[in-house]
Amino acid sequence: MKCGSPYSLRLLLLSFIFCLSLNGAFSQSSEESSNTTFQDWRFKYGEKGFEFRSGDDNYLLQIQSRLQFRFATPSDRDPISFDDFNDNKNNVFKVNRSRLKVGGHAFKPWLKYYWEYELGQSNLLDFRIMIERWEWLNLKVGQWKVEFSRERRISSGAQQTVDRSILNRAFTVDRQQGVELYGRLRTKGALDFNYWVGVFTGSGRGARENDDRNLMYFGRLQWNMLGENLGFKSSDLSIHQKPAAIIALAGVTNRSQYTRFSSSGGGFLETFEELNPGQYRINQANLETAFVYKGFSWQSELHLKNIDDRVNAQETTLNGYYFQAGYLAHQSISWWPKPLEIAARYANYTPNTNLDSNLDELTLAFNWFFKGHRNKLTMEISEFDLETEDMGIKDEFRFRIQWDISI
Repeated sequence: MKCGSPYSLRLLLLSFIFCLSLNGAFSQSSEESSNTTFQDWRFKYGEKGFEFRSGDDNYLLQIQSRLQFRFATPSDRDPISFDDFNDNKNNVFKVNRSRLKVGGHAFKPWLKYYWEYELGQSNLLDFRIMIERWEWLNLKVGQWKVEFSRERRISSGAQQTVDRSILNRAFTVDRQQGVELYGRLRTKGALDFNYWVGVFTGSGRGARENDDRNLMYFGRLQWNMLGENLGFKSSDLSIHQKPAAIIALAGVTNRSQYTRFSSSGGGFLETFEELNPGQYRINQANLETAFVYKGFSWQSELHLKNIDDRVNAQETTLNGYYFQAGYLAHQSISWWPKPLEIAARYANYTPNTNLDSNLDELTLAFNWFFKGHRNKLTMEISEFDLETEDMGIKDEFRFRIQWDISI
């Protein structure tokens, strides 16, 4: 964030005014109900940072910051073409992420709010209101990461590796603005499901309007096979004494000028640089699994994506998959340090199923948890292999180390 940036100063000023307005609401509510005073408020440092809570628990304000320091060599960017392998690359040291997070609830515990700001790039990433009064039916309005992909939905600070796999760039739906219904449907036994159904503008983060009249439609159905919703988490830091597993199927359809999304907003994949309103109809699906038991964790995704270019009358199909596992090995090895986790991932990406070309990633990582994912050090080494029919095979090794801390 540039010091003195007008947008950043306005954001901080609005945050201060928001806190003061909540304070006024706290005091007014207390006086009207039971003549309680400012002393009824509770202040503490919890799992989501500094917390201010009213005595009747109808108001909660949580403030947290997160910093991510990263060193990478020979580069921090995943190679996606032969040119990326051949480029002269330099060592990288940077503050990769610097986030400010504000959340809680107001008026009632089930009326929740959350926003997240990237200070380094001056981007408002998330802003949403959630009505979560019933388990089976909830409503969300605003901008957030759509729950299409488990890997993308898990926070960058809660990954088992330094960052997400090579699949993320091509298949993530990322942040969108819209409205969503979601909830959990369960009875005794194996009938335990979570669902998400949403409608979005389909133009990515920060887009206030669509480029045409078409909207993005999204759905996800998750079966909690053993009666527990694992949520969007990776490592088994709670050390499950009983196994828990999920299997989920998600789908998205969208028509816009974009063929990919990221935290920067809408963008394009290679060979899709032409950007006309409503040019591309995107249909994609994801089948994913997750499992945890006694310090062991597993997750996987299988992606299929079809791009229909309505201007040039061409269709392209992409696919990819990854498998990832982690283990807190002190559960079975007596000399293994308790804070140390080992994790591994294999990913394969095919940018066009009609061409003999694919990219592989193999990553080995180690996490040292000082305070869970809120304060950890991650070290990893990755190998990338790109194989094409006309250019042969190229490979590259990369080393990265990262310190991620939330305060």
